[in-house]
Amino acid sequence: MADYLVIVESPAKAKTIERYLGKKYQVKASMGHVRDLPKSQMGVEVTDHFTPKYITIRGKGPVLKDLKSAAKKAKKIYLAADPDREGEAIAWHLAHTLDVDVSSDCRVVFNEITKDAIKESFKHPRPINMDLVDAQQARRILDRLVGYNISPLLWKKVKKGLSAGRVQSVAVRLILERENEIKAFIPEEYWTIKGEFVKDNEQIEASFYGTKDGKKELKTEEEVKEILSKIKGNQFAIQSVTKKERKRNPAVPFITSSLQQEAARKLNFRAKKTMMIAQQLYEGIDLGKEGTVGLITYMRTDSTRISDTAKQEASEYIVTTFGKEFLSTETKVAKKNQKAQDAHEAIRPTSTLRTPNELKEFLSRDQLRLYKLIWERFVASQMAPAVLDTMTVDIENNGIIFRANGSKIKFPGFMKVYVEGNDDQDEEKDRILPPLEQGEKLVLKDAEENQHFTQPPPRYSEARLVKTLEELGIGRPSTYAPTLDTIQKRGYVALDNKRFIPTELGEIVVSLVMDFFPEIIDADFTAKMESSLDEIEDGNVDWVKIIDEFYGDFEKRLKIAEKEMEEIEIKDEPAGEDCEICGHGMVYKMGRYGKFMACSNFPECRHTKAIVKDIGVDCPSCETGKIIERKSKKRRIFYGCDQYPKCEFLSWDKPIARKCPKCESLLVEKKLKKGIQVQCISCDYKEEQQK
Repeated sequence: MADYLVIVESPAKAKTIERYLGKKYQVKASMGHVRDLPKSQMGVEVTDHFTPKYITIRGKGPVLKDLKSAAKKAKKIYLAADPDREGEAIAWHLAHTLDVDVSSDCRVVFNEITKDAIKESFKHPRPINMDLVDAQQARRILDRLVGYNISPLLWKKVKKGLSAGRVQSVAVRLILERENEIKAFIPEEYWTIKGEFVKDNEQIEASFYGTKDGKKELKTEEEVKEILSKIKGNQFAIQSVTKKERKRNPAVPFITSSLQQEAARKLNFRAKKTMMIAQQLYEGIDLGKEGTVGLITYMRTDSTRISDTAKQEASEYIVTTFGKEFLSTETKVAKKNQKAQDAHEAIRPTSTLRTPNELKEFLSRDQLRLYKLIWERFVASQMAPAVLDTMTVDIENNGIIFRANGSKIKFPGFMKVYVEGNDDQDEEKDRILPPLEQGEKLVLKDAEENQHFTQPPPRYSEARLVKTLEELGIGRPSTYAPTLDTIQKRGYVALDNKRFIPTELGEIVVSLVMDFFPEIIDADFTAKMESSLDEIEDGNVDWVKIIDEFYGDFEKRLKIAEKEMEEIEIKDEPAGEDCEICGHGMVYKMGRYGKFMACSNFPECRHTKAIVKDIGVDCPSCETGKIIERKSKKRRIFYGCDQYPKCEFLSWDKPIARKCPKCESLLVEKKLKKGIQVQCISCDYKEEQQK
């Protein structure tokens, strides 16, 4: 019989840890929280110092019964939930339920689930940290006070099922404000001139830079014509050649937000999926003879710190695999966020020696892709900077200057392993210029003038929104994924081409909350509240005081809103067609995933249908149907025939209303990293890529 009982959150984690601890330890899973505030009521005694009323979570009875039975037989109980506020709160609730003294050495924390880390952590058990518990409890109560007071008001004034929370309301507001910026944006015209020069049969591409008086922007076609008219002949002279050596440093190891951003850019993962797969890698994967092993460190962290042991192992791997010159010689000090929980490390592999290639047979496709991303980022972070040779060449004719830029990698350094993605632009390939010297002559072969218009700011992708929330100090590592999930489930925003757009419902809710509860939706206020929660965690302030300061003004605003908020009726908009079942008119309704069509004779007739978009292209398969835009179960856009299921034509690429000039087949717009390319579905015909 085991002498010690260890309780963790999940069965996978329990299975991994039990292997390392031996026969004297029994490891069981609580399956997350065992107590929480009730769903049917607020569960907070406002008049009694905001005392929470916790109840056993429905369905957890059998789990608790099993834990209590095991606890009675154990000499000592260890609570080993995750090393963060949430984990500390889970441990505290378990201690309360199992009559464990919170001031005893009952709490065990570890940053990675490996044999050495687990054994070391059990040598240093500690009491439950009540400051961490209070910080989590304060957040939970604060969110409950906001949600359970504003949500019923929105139900009453707008429609049932709505909710408002501190972080989610700010996220929707950011998306809405960006949409308004886009609508208000007025494009400005500008022009560029691209010159194609020749030297000894080598082509050199350069762009118009300016005149002898300095850099010049071209606003109109007339200005372009004026510049071109000043060029005398096609002989240009190299005015100057500037050569520089530039260092490029590697990115720091992942924290939660940067992992979510990079997984979105490079793997096309949603934040929720990234965290789910990271959890699996952290809790442990069966590696055959080696058994179940945790492959990465804890994935909810805002610290970039790396342990000395991990650095040493990475250094040895880099020297052995790539050579000593690829190892960073700099003493790297992690940039510490003031509020980073520095007990954690950055997200890294638990062993650099477990390369992605060696783990292929044990991981699913998505697990391998995410592990590879984490492994490469960490290894690259410990490598030497890349060194690039850059060259800038100014080419002149009669005071008109064109400029060519080129670069080549002199020493790849960390780029041998990994290069960080970029939201704003794709990584440009190196453009290598031939050897050029001041005074040399070049011949202008062609000058291409192009009209452009300035673009509005882009809509938020998941990665960009996470980055913005982090920069504003809103939310914490554990909140980003659930926040993005919630605002979509509520129907406040929708994803269009992987970018967030606000729905009509989202606009209404944000408008009402801004009018009556401006502090809830104010980014600065929300960030300040996050700082207050951190102060509670640090033991610098009492959590009841923070809640009390907030609730005084909030309660006043709530009473005003009850009286003055007008009821808003979201009227059903006629869809312009009749129901196929009963003949009544169809109307547009707002649902979880945006608008859809439903019969106006509801509830007698429950017929609904998706809103389809005719793209004006005849079906190439049946020749009688029309191609329409559809959405898959995962909300991905594809194109199919409106005669489905009679005609099963479909395409992930958007068809266009032109036929291939080569074979008369369908042309489609293929989305590439740097733009769109029109190509044929049957032959090798392709058109020049459009940005």
